[in-house]
Amino acid sequence: MTRPEGFAYTRERFQQLVEDALAIARGLGASDAGAEVSEGVGLSVSVRKGALENVERNRDKSLGVTVYLGQRRGNASTSDFSRAALEQTVRAAYDIARFTAEDPAAGLPDEADLAAPDVVARDLALLHPWDIDAEAAMQVALRAEGAALAVDPRITNSDGASVSAQQSHFFMGNTRGFRGGYASSRHSFSVAPIAGRGDDMQRDYWYSSMRDAADLARPEAVGRYAAERALSRLASRKIATREVPVLFEAPLAAGLVGAFVQAVSGGALYRKASFLDGCLGQAVLAEHLDLNEDPHQIKGKGSAMFDDEGVATRPRKVVEAGRVLGYFLSSYSARKLGMRTTGHAGGAHNLALTSRLTQPGDDLEAMLRRLDRGLFVTELMGQGVNGVTGDYSRGAAGFWVERGRIVHPVHEVTIAGNLRDMLRGIVAVGADAYTSGSRTTGSVLIERMKLAGA
Repeated sequence: MTRPEGFAYTRERFQQLVEDALAIARGLGASDAGAEVSEGVGLSVSVRKGALENVERNRDKSLGVTVYLGQRRGNASTSDFSRAALEQTVRAAYDIARFTAEDPAAGLPDEADLAAPDVVARDLALLHPWDIDAEAAMQVALRAEGAALAVDPRITNSDGASVSAQQSHFFMGNTRGFRGGYASSRHSFSVAPIAGRGDDMQRDYWYSSMRDAADLARPEAVGRYAAERALSRLASRKIATREVPVLFEAPLAAGLVGAFVQAVSGGALYRKASFLDGCLGQAVLAEHLDLNEDPHQIKGKGSAMFDDEGVATRPRKVVEAGRVLGYFLSSYSARKLGMRTTGHAGGAHNLALTSRLTQPGDDLEAMLRRLDRGLFVTELMGQGVNGVTGDYSRGAAGFWVERGRIVHPVHEVTIAGNLRDMLRGIVAVGADAYTSGSRTTGSVLIERMKLAGA
């Protein structure tokens, strides 16, 4: 019996639950069915100003069933793994399907798209249990916060530090022959120091997040960097309204990639709710830009051999020389568009935005020199992104740059533009690559944006 470390249930138990659910669905008369069972376990600890604030342990489990009656679909779930609960859950999904309207796009993925057993079996090294108890986690958090508070007397307070150790596993299957699952982990810690007093107080934070705790940054290094970020924002000023070049710090630039992905994802496209509707094959980004996807990175935060429907994932070029080569489609959205699934039920996998103009020496200092005169953005506030029109307007903070050098911190400004123009207006991507979630990019320089200030 295979019970991954730290879990209460074995893979074999999960597989049996899936087989039982599918058998019950067939017995009721379902034309197709799918089932997924999962378990998650973790520890979260937070401290503030040198004292323990909170300790949480979580253990969650779930079994979800989808039943198809032709092109009518019903879903139900339970956290009870007993036979009676399983039968009730499948019956509930069946009854929902009976009274649901037919949807021509509904149905399991085509068998040809499902991941083969040898593909499913490939190990991407996604599970790395962190053998840490509440006391040890508290010490990690205290080390990070303590290092932040010790940087400078102007670090006067703290919003605390936290540590999270999480792992989960699942197994899924359907009546078209797919069977598969895997275990994964995600560990992190963060710290949020506060600098200054009275009317001049600034908060900033930093974090480290990895699948393997051995790959996390040192808590002291994270604490010191968070403190330096907070200190750098003291004496922030407003600036006059104008149009200027804008440099997005790498973690924020990943959000621009996310906005693009959302715009070329199936849900937005088939609803005609995307400013990039019909852009396949068109030049949407600046011609020196490429966007590549690699779902099979070892230890990758967005790695998976198959998507949430069991469809095989594949490395691909999403954008080449600014031209869109592929959308992000599930089976459902693909059918709505008259296309084929791209294996993206559940989202994108390990995206990397690169520029053909980037040189190895194009670090942040070099990007600031390239910016010359404009705004270097290190924080964004509010949503302010209209996926239908592409209009972009967000509160921002960062630094004013003159002659390639930071002059003073900036706050209470708004940056605005249209995403279509912004994507075409990317003139440089830094070599300071940073991975945020499953998106990797360096700092991004946009030729011109509207800046609303004092």
